[in-house]
Amino acid sequence: LYNGVWLIFFMLGLGTLLPWNFFMTATMYFTSRLGDPLSEANFSANATEEDSRSVLQAKFNNVMTLCAMVPLLVFTCLNSVLHQRIPQKIRIAGSLTAILLVFLLTAILVKVDLEPLPFFIITMIKIICINSFGAVLQGSLFGMAGLLPASYTTPIMSGQGLAGTFAALSMICAIASGSAIHDSAFGYFITACVVISLAIAAYALLPKLEFFQYYQESQQNKPAEDEENKMDLLKTGDVTKIHIKNERQKSTGGDDKQTPSILVIFKKVNTMATLYFIPVSCFLLFNVFDWLGRSLTAVCMWPGKDSKLLPGLLVARVIFVPLFMLCNVKPRHNLPIYFSHDGWFIGFMILFAFSNGYLASLCMCFGPKKVDASEAETAGSIMAFFLSLGLALGASLSFLFRALV
Repeated sequence: LYNGVWLIFFMLGLGTLLPWNFFMTATMYFTSRLGDPLSEANFSANATEEDSRSVLQAKFNNVMTLCAMVPLLVFTCLNSVLHQRIPQKIRIAGSLTAILLVFLLTAILVKVDLEPLPFFIITMIKIICINSFGAVLQGSLFGMAGLLPASYTTPIMSGQGLAGTFAALSMICAIASGSAIHDSAFGYFITACVVISLAIAAYALLPKLEFFQYYQESQQNKPAEDEENKMDLLKTGDVTKIHIKNERQKSTGGDDKQTPSILVIFKKVNTMATLYFIPVSCFLLFNVFDWLGRSLTAVCMWPGKDSKLLPGLLVARVIFVPLFMLCNVKPRHNLPIYFSHDGWFIGFMILFAFSNGYLASLCMCFGPKKVDASEAETAGSIMAFFLSLGLALGASLSFLFRALV
Protein backbone atom coordinates (compact mmCIF):
# COMPACT_ATOMS: atom_id res chain seq x y z
CA LEU A 1 0.00 0.00 0.00
CA TYR A 2 2.81 2.40 0.89
CA ASN A 3 4.60 1.72 -2.37
CA GLY A 4 1.33 1.98 -4.29
CA VAL A 5 0.64 5.49 -2.99
CA TRP A 6 4.28 6.45 -3.60
CA LEU A 7 4.18 5.26 -7.21
CA ILE A 8 0.88 7.02 -7.88
CA PHE A 9 2.28 10.28 -6.52
CA PHE A 10 5.35 9.78 -8.70
CA MET A 11 3.14 9.29 -11.76
CA LEU A 12 1.14 12.40 -10.90
CA GLY A 13 4.34 14.41 -10.54
CA LEU A 14 5.50 13.14 -13.92
CA GLY A 15 2.16 14.03 -15.48
CA THR A 16 2.33 17.53 -14.03
CA LEU A 17 5.47 18.75 -15.81
CA LEU A 18 6.15 16.33 -18.68
CA PRO A 19 3.50 17.85 -20.99
CA TRP A 20 4.80 21.40 -20.55
CA ASN A 21 8.42 20.25 -20.89
CA PHE A 22 7.56 18.58 -24.19
CA PHE A 23 5.70 21.71 -25.27
CA MET A 24 8.83 23.83 -24.69
CA THR A 25 11.02 21.21 -26.37
CA ALA A 26 8.95 21.68 -29.53
CA THR A 27 9.70 25.42 -29.72
CA MET A 28 11.41 25.00 -33.10
CA TYR A 29 8.22 23.44 -34.47
CA PHE A 30 6.09 26.38 -33.35
CA THR A 31 8.48 29.01 -34.69
CA SER A 32 8.80 27.14 -38.00
CA ARG A 33 5.06 27.56 -38.56
CA LEU A 34 5.17 31.28 -37.86
CA GLY A 35 7.44 32.19 -40.76
CA ASP A 36 6.34 34.13 -43.81
CA PRO A 37 4.73 31.71 -46.30
CA LEU A 38 7.22 32.56 -49.05
CA SER A 39 10.30 31.95 -46.90
CA GLU A 40 8.99 29.07 -44.77
CA ALA A 41 10.66 26.49 -46.98
CA ASN A 42 14.05 28.03 -46.22
CA PHE A 43 13.47 28.34 -42.47
CA SER A 44 15.67 25.46 -41.34
CA ALA A 45 18.65 26.76 -43.32
CA ASN A 46 18.40 30.32 -42.02
CA ALA A 47 16.92 29.77 -38.54
CA THR A 48 19.91 31.31 -36.81
CA GLU A 49 19.90 34.50 -38.85
CA GLU A 50 18.17 37.37 -37.09
CA ASP A 51 16.95 39.08 -40.26
CA SER A 52 15.30 35.92 -41.61
CA ARG A 53 12.74 35.74 -38.82
CA SER A 54 9.23 37.11 -39.14
CA VAL A 55 7.73 39.39 -36.50
CA LEU A 56 5.79 36.49 -34.95
CA GLN A 57 8.91 34.32 -34.82
CA ALA A 58 10.92 37.09 -33.15
CA LYS A 59 8.23 37.68 -30.51
CA PHE A 60 7.31 34.04 -29.89
CA ASN A 61 9.63 33.26 -26.95
CA ASN A 62 8.87 36.48 -25.08
CA VAL A 63 5.11 36.17 -25.51
CA MET A 64 5.25 32.47 -24.62
CA THR A 65 7.09 33.27 -21.37
CA LEU A 66 4.51 35.94 -20.51
CA CYS A 67 1.55 33.67 -21.32
CA ALA A 68 3.10 30.90 -19.23
CA MET A 69 4.28 32.73 -16.12
CA VAL A 70 1.33 35.07 -15.50
CA PRO A 71 -1.37 32.33 -15.45
CA LEU A 72 0.97 30.07 -13.47
CA LEU A 73 1.32 32.65 -10.70
CA VAL A 74 -2.31 33.80 -10.73
CA PHE A 75 -3.87 30.34 -10.64
CA THR A 76 -1.37 28.95 -8.13
CA CYS A 77 -2.29 31.85 -5.86
CA LEU A 78 -6.02 31.33 -6.45
CA ASN A 79 -5.68 27.62 -5.72
CA SER A 80 -3.98 28.30 -2.38
CA VAL A 81 -6.88 30.56 -1.41
CA LEU A 82 -9.87 28.73 -2.90
CA HIS A 83 -8.83 25.07 -2.61
CA GLN A 84 -11.25 24.44 0.28
CA ARG A 85 -14.23 25.55 -1.82
CA ILE A 86 -13.53 23.30 -4.81
CA PRO A 87 -13.41 19.51 -4.28
CA GLN A 88 -10.01 17.91 -4.68
CA LYS A 89 -11.26 15.48 -7.35
CA ILE A 90 -12.47 18.32 -9.55
CA ARG A 91 -9.23 20.25 -9.19
CA ILE A 92 -6.92 17.32 -9.95
CA ALA A 93 -8.92 15.14 -12.35
CA GLY A 94 -10.45 18.17 -14.06
CA SER A 95 -7.06 19.81 -14.60
CA LEU A 96 -5.53 16.62 -15.99
CA THR A 97 -8.46 16.15 -18.36
CA ALA A 98 -8.28 19.74 -19.58
CA ILE A 99 -4.52 19.48 -20.23
CA LEU A 100 -5.10 16.20 -22.07
CA LEU A 101 -7.65 17.85 -24.37
CA VAL A 102 -5.27 20.73 -25.08
CA PHE A 103 -2.50 18.34 -26.09
CA LEU A 104 -4.84 16.29 -28.24
CA LEU A 105 -5.75 19.51 -30.05
CA THR A 106 -2.05 20.40 -30.34
CA ALA A 107 -1.25 17.01 -31.88
CA ILE A 108 -4.12 17.35 -34.37
CA LEU A 109 -2.99 20.83 -35.42
CA VAL A 110 0.39 19.41 -36.44
CA LYS A 111 -1.42 17.88 -39.42
CA VAL A 112 -3.57 20.95 -40.15
CA ASP A 113 -2.34 23.91 -42.21
CA LEU A 114 -3.00 27.31 -40.66
CA GLU A 115 -1.90 30.84 -41.41
CA PRO A 116 0.85 32.13 -39.08
CA LEU A 117 -1.31 34.65 -37.18
CA PRO A 118 -4.21 32.28 -36.30
CA PHE A 119 -1.68 29.59 -35.38
CA PHE A 120 0.15 32.07 -33.12
CA ILE A 121 -3.06 33.10 -31.35
CA ILE A 122 -4.23 29.50 -30.87
CA THR A 123 -0.81 28.50 -29.54
CA MET A 124 -0.80 31.30 -26.96
CA ILE A 125 -4.31 30.39 -25.83
CA LYS A 126 -3.14 26.79 -25.39
CA ILE A 127 -0.12 27.96 -23.37
CA ILE A 128 -2.41 29.96 -21.08
CA CYS A 129 -4.71 26.95 -20.62
CA ILE A 130 -1.85 24.50 -19.96
CA ASN A 131 -0.25 26.70 -17.32
CA SER A 132 -3.54 27.71 -15.71
CA PHE A 133 -4.69 24.13 -15.24
CA GLY A 134 -1.11 23.05 -14.51
CA ALA A 135 -0.92 25.57 -11.67
CA VAL A 136 -4.14 24.26 -10.11
CA LEU A 137 -2.91 20.69 -10.57
CA GLN A 138 0.50 21.32 -9.02
CA GLY A 139 -0.87 23.28 -6.08
CA SER A 140 -3.53 20.64 -5.42
CA LEU A 141 -0.98 17.80 -5.55
CA PHE A 142 1.35 19.44 -3.06
CA GLY A 143 -1.63 20.26 -0.87
CA MET A 144 -2.78 16.64 -0.99
CA ALA A 145 0.75 15.41 -0.26
CA GLY A 146 0.85 17.74 2.73
CA LEU A 147 -1.82 15.60 4.41
CA LEU A 148 0.48 12.57 4.29
CA PRO A 149 3.89 12.06 5.93
CA ALA A 150 6.70 14.26 4.64
CA SER A 151 8.25 11.46 2.58
CA TYR A 152 5.24 11.46 0.23
CA THR A 153 6.12 14.85 -1.22
CA THR A 154 9.34 13.31 -2.55
CA PRO A 155 7.71 11.21 -5.33
CA ILE A 156 5.95 14.29 -6.72
CA MET A 157 9.23 16.20 -6.82
CA SER A 158 11.03 13.17 -8.26
CA GLY A 159 8.40 12.70 -10.97
CA GLN A 160 8.68 16.34 -11.95
CA GLY A 161 12.46 16.00 -12.14
CA LEU A 162 12.21 12.93 -14.36
CA ALA A 163 9.86 14.84 -16.66
CA GLY A 164 12.65 17.25 -17.53
CA THR A 165 15.06 14.38 -18.13
CA PHE A 166 12.63 12.69 -20.54
CA ALA A 167 12.16 15.93 -22.46
CA ALA A 168 15.93 16.51 -22.75
CA LEU A 169 16.54 12.94 -23.92
CA SER A 170 13.75 13.27 -26.48
CA MET A 171 15.35 16.44 -27.83
CA ILE A 172 18.73 14.72 -28.18
CA CYS A 173 17.18 11.66 -29.86
CA ALA A 174 15.33 13.90 -32.32
CA ILE A 175 18.59 15.68 -33.20
CA ALA A 176 20.49 12.40 -33.56
CA SER A 177 17.83 10.80 -35.76
CA GLY A 178 17.55 13.81 -38.05
CA SER A 179 13.76 13.65 -37.86
CA ALA A 180 11.68 16.39 -39.42
CA ILE A 181 10.58 19.10 -37.01
CA HIS A 182 6.88 18.34 -37.51
CA ASP A 183 7.36 14.60 -36.96
CA SER A 184 9.34 15.15 -33.75
CA ALA A 185 6.72 17.59 -32.43
CA PHE A 186 3.90 15.16 -33.18
CA GLY A 187 5.78 12.48 -31.22
CA TYR A 188 6.23 14.85 -28.27
CA PHE A 189 2.53 15.70 -28.11
CA ILE A 190 1.32 12.11 -28.45
CA THR A 191 3.74 11.01 -25.72
CA ALA A 192 2.42 13.78 -23.49
CA CYS A 193 -1.15 12.56 -24.10
CA VAL A 194 -0.18 9.01 -23.10
CA VAL A 195 1.52 10.19 -19.90
CA ILE A 196 -1.45 12.38 -18.92
CA SER A 197 -3.82 9.46 -19.52
CA LEU A 198 -1.70 7.26 -17.25
CA ALA A 199 -1.72 10.00 -14.60
CA ILE A 200 -5.53 10.18 -14.75
CA ALA A 201 -5.76 6.40 -14.37
CA ALA A 202 -3.32 6.50 -11.45
CA TYR A 203 -5.31 9.20 -9.68
CA ALA A 204 -8.50 7.16 -10.14
CA LEU A 205 -6.83 4.30 -8.22
CA LEU A 206 -5.59 6.49 -5.37
CA PRO A 207 -8.84 6.75 -3.31
CA LYS A 208 -9.14 2.94 -3.33
CA LEU A 209 -5.94 2.47 -1.31
CA GLU A 210 -6.59 2.13 2.42
CA PHE A 211 -3.35 3.89 3.35
CA PHE A 212 -4.42 7.01 1.46
CA GLN A 213 -7.99 6.77 2.78
CA TYR A 214 -6.74 6.75 6.36
CA TYR A 215 -4.80 9.99 6.02
CA GLN A 216 -7.39 11.64 3.80
CA GLU A 217 -10.21 11.04 6.28
CA SER A 218 -8.62 11.23 9.71
CA GLN A 219 -5.31 13.06 9.65
CA GLN A 220 -6.80 16.54 9.66
CA ASN A 221 -7.91 15.87 13.24
CA LYS A 222 -4.51 14.60 14.42
CA PRO A 223 -1.63 16.66 15.82
CA ALA A 224 1.31 17.07 13.50
CA GLU A 225 3.61 15.14 15.85
CA ASP A 226 1.33 12.09 15.96
CA GLU A 227 1.38 11.54 12.22
CA GLU A 228 5.13 10.97 12.10
CA ASN A 229 5.06 8.63 15.12
CA LYS A 230 2.16 6.65 13.68
CA MET A 231 3.92 6.35 10.35
CA ASP A 232 7.02 4.98 12.08
CA LEU A 233 4.89 2.31 13.79
CA LEU A 234 3.04 1.35 10.61
CA LYS A 235 6.11 1.02 8.46
CA THR A 236 7.81 -2.34 8.38
CA GLY A 237 10.50 -1.22 6.01
CA ASP A 238 11.49 1.63 3.80
CA VAL A 239 8.64 3.32 1.98
CA THR A 240 10.57 3.14 -1.20
CA LYS A 241 14.00 2.38 -2.47
CA ILE A 242 15.29 4.04 -5.56
CA HIS A 243 18.13 2.32 -7.31
CA ILE A 244 19.77 4.52 -9.83
CA LYS A 245 22.20 2.84 -12.13
CA ASN A 246 24.60 4.78 -14.26
CA GLU A 247 25.20 3.06 -17.55
CA ARG A 248 28.21 3.83 -19.62
CA GLN A 249 27.93 3.34 -23.31
CA LYS A 250 31.04 2.14 -25.06
CA SER A 251 31.38 3.17 -28.64
CA THR A 252 33.39 0.93 -30.90
CA GLY A 253 34.32 1.88 -34.39
CA GLY A 254 34.21 -0.55 -37.30
CA ASP A 255 37.18 -1.56 -39.39
CA ASP A 256 36.74 0.69 -42.41
CA LYS A 257 38.75 -0.10 -45.49
CA GLN A 258 39.25 3.61 -46.20
CA THR A 259 40.82 5.58 -43.35
CA PRO A 260 39.58 9.19 -43.24
CA SER A 261 42.07 11.98 -42.73
CA ILE A 262 42.66 13.47 -39.27
CA LEU A 263 41.32 16.83 -40.49
CA VAL A 264 38.01 15.30 -41.59
CA ILE A 265 37.64 13.52 -38.24
CA PHE A 266 38.25 16.73 -36.28
CA LYS A 267 35.72 18.59 -38.43
CA LYS A 268 33.09 15.95 -37.68
CA VAL A 269 33.88 15.96 -33.95
CA ASN A 270 33.70 19.75 -33.82
CA THR A 271 30.35 19.75 -35.64
CA MET A 272 28.89 17.14 -33.29
CA ALA A 273 30.22 18.98 -30.23
CA THR A 274 28.59 22.21 -31.37
CA LEU A 275 25.32 20.42 -32.12
CA TYR A 276 25.07 18.46 -28.87
CA PHE A 277 26.83 20.66 -26.29
CA ILE A 278 23.82 22.73 -25.18
CA PRO A 279 21.28 19.84 -25.22
CA VAL A 280 23.63 17.55 -23.27
CA SER A 281 25.68 19.77 -20.96
CA CYS A 282 22.89 22.19 -20.17
CA PHE A 283 19.46 20.56 -20.51
CA LEU A 284 20.24 16.87 -19.97
CA LEU A 285 22.81 17.31 -17.19
CA PHE A 286 20.61 19.75 -15.31
CA ASN A 287 17.51 17.57 -15.50
CA VAL A 288 19.33 14.33 -14.62
CA PHE A 289 21.07 15.73 -11.54
CA ASP A 290 18.02 17.74 -10.52
CA TRP A 291 16.05 14.49 -10.61
CA LEU A 292 18.74 12.68 -8.59
CA GLY A 293 18.67 15.45 -5.99
CA ARG A 294 14.89 15.31 -5.71
CA SER A 295 14.93 11.51 -5.46
CA LEU A 296 17.60 11.49 -2.74
CA THR A 297 15.09 12.85 -0.23
CA ALA A 298 13.37 9.46 -0.37
CA VAL A 299 16.24 8.01 1.66
CA CYS A 300 17.87 11.07 3.25
CA MET A 301 16.37 14.25 4.70
CA TRP A 302 19.35 16.18 6.02
CA PRO A 303 19.33 18.75 7.49
CA GLY A 304 16.12 18.45 9.52
CA LYS A 305 13.06 20.66 9.19
CA ASP A 306 14.05 22.79 12.21
CA SER A 307 17.70 23.16 11.24
CA LYS A 308 19.11 26.63 10.65
CA LEU A 309 21.54 25.11 8.16
CA LEU A 310 18.80 24.57 5.53
CA PRO A 311 18.07 28.27 4.86
CA GLY A 312 21.82 28.90 4.94
CA LEU A 313 22.38 26.34 2.19
CA LEU A 314 19.60 27.90 0.13
CA VAL A 315 21.11 31.37 0.38
CA ALA A 316 24.57 29.97 -0.43
CA ARG A 317 23.33 28.84 -3.85
CA VAL A 318 23.42 32.49 -4.97
CA ILE A 319 27.15 31.91 -5.61
CA PHE A 320 26.21 30.01 -8.77
CA VAL A 321 25.03 33.23 -10.45
CA PRO A 322 28.48 34.88 -10.70
CA LEU A 323 30.12 31.51 -11.37
CA PHE A 324 27.99 30.93 -14.47
CA MET A 325 28.42 34.54 -15.59
CA LEU A 326 32.21 34.11 -15.52
CA CYS A 327 32.14 30.92 -17.59
CA ASN A 328 32.92 30.80 -21.31
CA VAL A 329 29.55 32.17 -22.46
CA LYS A 330 29.45 34.02 -25.76
CA PRO A 331 28.67 36.57 -27.00
CA ARG A 332 29.77 38.74 -24.06
CA HIS A 333 30.52 42.46 -23.86
CA ASN A 334 31.28 43.38 -20.24
CA LEU A 335 32.62 40.64 -17.99
CA PRO A 336 35.89 38.75 -18.51
CA ILE A 337 36.12 34.96 -18.75
CA TYR A 338 37.64 33.35 -15.64
CA PHE A 339 36.55 29.76 -16.33
CA SER A 340 37.49 29.27 -19.97
CA HIS A 341 37.38 25.46 -20.04
CA ASP A 342 33.90 23.99 -20.62
CA GLY A 343 34.61 21.48 -17.86
CA TRP A 344 34.09 24.26 -15.31
CA PHE A 345 30.63 24.97 -16.70
CA ILE A 346 29.72 21.27 -16.60
CA GLY A 347 30.97 20.94 -13.01
CA PHE A 348 29.04 24.01 -11.88
CA MET A 349 25.93 22.74 -13.68
CA ILE A 350 26.08 19.38 -11.88
CA LEU A 351 26.41 21.01 -8.44
CA PHE A 352 23.77 23.60 -9.28
CA ALA A 353 21.24 21.04 -10.52
CA PHE A 354 21.77 18.54 -7.70
CA SER A 355 21.51 21.19 -4.97
CA ASN A 356 18.43 22.64 -6.66
CA GLY A 357 16.61 19.31 -6.71
CA TYR A 358 17.64 18.22 -3.21
CA LEU A 359 17.02 21.50 -1.37
CA ALA A 360 13.78 22.27 -3.22
CA SER A 361 12.46 18.81 -2.41
CA LEU A 362 13.42 19.21 1.27
CA CYS A 363 11.56 22.52 1.47
CA MET A 364 8.44 21.09 -0.17
CA CYS A 365 8.54 18.08 2.18
CA PHE A 366 9.09 20.07 5.38
CA GLY A 367 6.82 23.05 4.65
CA PRO A 368 3.44 21.41 5.43
CA LYS A 369 4.94 19.83 8.58
CA LYS A 370 5.74 23.23 10.09
CA VAL A 371 2.02 23.92 10.63
CA ASP A 372 -0.90 22.12 12.28
CA ALA A 373 -2.20 19.07 10.45
CA SER A 374 -5.51 20.83 9.73
CA GLU A 375 -3.61 23.49 7.77
CA ALA A 376 -1.22 21.12 5.97
CA GLU A 377 -3.09 21.18 2.65
CA THR A 378 -3.17 24.98 2.61
CA ALA A 379 0.53 25.07 3.46
CA GLY A 380 1.31 22.71 0.59
CA SER A 381 -0.61 24.90 -1.84
CA ILE A 382 1.16 28.03 -0.60
CA MET A 383 4.54 26.28 -0.98
CA ALA A 384 3.62 25.50 -4.59
CA PHE A 385 2.79 29.18 -5.14
CA PHE A 386 6.17 30.35 -3.89
CA LEU A 387 7.87 27.66 -5.96
CA SER A 388 6.15 29.10 -9.05
CA LEU A 389 6.95 32.65 -7.93
CA GLY A 390 10.63 31.76 -7.67
CA LEU A 391 10.60 30.32 -11.18
CA ALA A 392 8.95 33.46 -12.55
CA LEU A 393 11.37 35.82 -10.79
CA GLY A 394 14.33 33.72 -11.90
CA ALA A 395 13.18 33.79 -15.51
CA SER A 396 12.71 37.57 -15.33
CA LEU A 397 16.10 38.27 -13.74
CA SER A 398 17.86 36.08 -16.30
CA PHE A 399 17.47 38.84 -18.90
CA LEU A 400 19.25 41.30 -16.58
CA PHE A 401 22.11 38.92 -15.82
CA ARG A 402 22.51 38.10 -19.51
CA ALA A 403 22.78 41.81 -20.31
CA LEU A 404 25.48 42.21 -17.65
CA VAL A 405 27.59 39.53 -19.32
